[in-house]
Amino acid sequence: MKPQNKTGAGPSQRMLRVGELVRHALADVLSRGDHIIDPVLSGHIITVPEVRMSPDLKIATCYVMPLGGKDVVPVIKALAANVKILRSEIARRVELKSVPDLRFREDTSFEEARHIDALLRSPEVARDLDHDEEKKTDE
Repeated sequence: MKPQNKTGAGPSQRMLRVGELVRHALADVLSRGDHIIDPVLSGHIITVPEVRMSPDLKIATCYVMPLGGKDVVPVIKALAANVKILRSEIARRVELKSVPDLRFREDTSFEEARHIDALLRSPEVARDLDHDEEKKTDE
């Protein structure tokens, strides 16, 4: 996660807390599906693994992924087209001074985790790990 505030120390507790509230509200709205009438969104189950807030809490970057990872671009476009409805539903569920603007991005954490797992299972890393284990047993 990149630093998001001016000190470079990462997101503040307030940013994390509000992001989590928005994430829960957005996930609830998308799972129910009764407020949004969109054929693309109704045909997909959408997960919201993370919402990152800007330091002033005016912009919420929502990382989303359709179940199975298919049709990511159409889903993100459909979410952006229905942003007014989503913001109003979040406003009903989360008590904030102002409702943040929602921006949708593809969640790549699953791909990154898969890549790291593949690296850890590679023969080169396994060889190095076996070599380290032999050193520990010799001591």
